[in-house]
Amino acid sequence: MRILVTGCAGFIGFHVVKRLLKEGHHIMGVDNLNDYYDVLLKQNRLKCLKNKNFTFKKLHLQNKNAVNKIFTAWRPNIVIHLAAQAGIRYSFKDPHAYITSNLVGFTNVVEACCHNNIEHLLYASSSSVYGSNAKLPLSTKDNTDHPLSLYAATKKANELMAHTYSNLYGLPTTGLRFFTVYGPWGRPDMSLFLFTKAILERETIKIFNNGNMKRDFTYIDDVVESIVQLMYKKPQSNSEWNRIYPDSSTSHAPYKIYNIGNNNPVNLMDFIKVIENKLQLQAKKAFLPLQLGDVIETYADITDLITEIGFKPKTSIEEGIHHFIDWYKDYYDVH
Repeated sequence: MRILVTGCAGFIGFHVVKRLLKEGHHIMGVDNLNDYYDVLLKQNRLKCLKNKNFTFKKLHLQNKNAVNKIFTAWRPNIVIHLAAQAGIRYSFKDPHAYITSNLVGFTNVVEACCHNNIEHLLYASSSSVYGSNAKLPLSTKDNTDHPLSLYAATKKANELMAHTYSNLYGLPTTGLRFFTVYGPWGRPDMSLFLFTKAILERETIKIFNNGNMKRDFTYIDDVVESIVQLMYKKPQSNSEWNRIYPDSSTSHAPYKIYNIGNNNPVNLMDFIKVIENKLQLQAKKAFLPLQLGDVIETYADITDLITEIGFKPKTSIEEGIHHFIDWYKDYYDVH
C-alpha cells in the first residue's frame, strides 16, 4: 500500500516506518524536524530509513497548501498521523506551538484525508486525555473532559475533530491513546532517557511526587505491532451504539479509540532500580513535589485492543530498559 506517515523522524514514527518498509509498503514520510529536541537524533533516524520505497519531505503541517500538494501528488491509501508538538511541561512555556501543530496541523491533515478519499486515518492521541480520572484501569469508555494540560486538551480535541469528520464524511478514523512509550531511539525529554543520561554522567535525577507515581510503560515494539495490526482494522459504524448511554470509544460513525498500553503500571522507584541495575550505578536522587500537569498513575485497560486484534503488549520493563540502555551506550559511544 501507499502509506503517508507524519512525524516520521520522531520516535514512534521512525519505528512505524521501519516496520512498514520491512513489510514492503511504499511510504511517504513528512516531518518538520523542529528543534524541540536534538535535531541530529531525528536526522540519524532518517538515515536508518533509506530505502527505495521511502520518500521523505520536510514540511510544516500548518502549511495547508503544502499538505494538500503532498496528498494530491502522492495519493496515499492510508494515513498514520503521528506528528505533534509533544511534551506536557513545554505546553506551559509555549502554548501556541501546540495550537499550530496539534490543532491547525491536525485540521489540515484530516481535511486532506476527506478530499483525497483516504481509506483509513490513524492518529496519535495520548493517555494524558484521562486527566484527573481516578478510576483504574483507565478505559476508553470513561469520560475524558478534565485534562490537566494544554497538550492533553489538544489531544482530546483531535479525538473530537476526528469524530466530526467520521460523522460528516464517513472517514474511518482510529485514535491511539499511547501510554508512556519507551525504547531505543527514544525522546531525550522522556524519563528513561533523562535518568540514563544523568546516572551515567553522575548527575542528580529529579524524582517528582517523592517517587509516589506509577506509569504504564509501553515498549516501542509493542506499540508498533498494535499500530500495524490496527491499520488493517478499519472502523465500521457501530449499529449497537446507544445515544442515551453513549460509549465514547465508538460511534454510529466509522470511529474508534484504543488504549495502547502495557496494562501493567510500574512504580517509579522500581523503574529507576531497573535502570540502576542495568548500569551498575547508583543514582543520585532529588525528591521533589508533584509537577503541574502531572498525574499520579496511568494504567491502560486494553480490552478493546485484545478483542479486536488479539494482541496484548508483553515486553517486560526489565527487557525494554535493557534494550534502550544497550542502544544508548552504542549511539553515544559510552564505555
